[in-house]
Amino acid sequence: MKRRTFDTLASAGGAVLVVVLLVAGSLLMWGYSFANSSVHDQLSQQAIVFPAKGSPALASPKIGPYLNKYAGENLVTGPQAAAYANHFIAVHLSEIAGGKTYSQVSAASQADPTNAALKSQVQTIFQGTTLRGLLLEAYAFWTFGQIALWAGLAAFVLAAVMAVLVLMGVYHAGKVTEEVELLSTKARNLAAA
Repeated sequence: MKRRTFDTLASAGGAVLVVVLLVAGSLLMWGYSFANSSVHDQLSQQAIVFPAKGSPALASPKIGPYLNKYAGENLVTGPQAAAYANHFIAVHLSEIAGGKTYSQVSAASQADPTNAALKSQVQTIFQGTTLRGLLLEAYAFWTFGQIALWAGLAAFVLAAVMAVLVLMGVYHAGKVTEEVELLSTKARNLAAA
């Protein structure tokens, strides 16, 4: 194969790869933007506010170290949602009914249908567990957005590197004379042996 033909084919393949990487990077950045704005918009509609700095709600060693940095802020990001779910709601849920789960308290309530305290605990634990799950889903969706951001940036960097290689290939193809072979006679003889 002629060296110029090889350079031209490699450069054309590289150009296609540059386009593919640019399209992939653009789609990944759109995914990041969509995930980030959706999480922000949906969380801001809930109007959840972290307890104020110095609040008794942040005094617990199970809560304060994780939520003090968000004190008084509106809950609008994935990390905030995870912190609130895992270090505020989960802590309070563990204090209801001796730390029993929803299914355990619900089974106890069904076994004693006249117990109003158990019914109230079932409802509170169900609502708290549901809110906690929804906040953790928001965090997961936000995390997918962050992965898309980094993957998109990597695609753009790889596209830039590949574009430089394509330009180098085009330049080299223009400098090589038509009769130059890809492998020298000596190299072809070695390969054949």
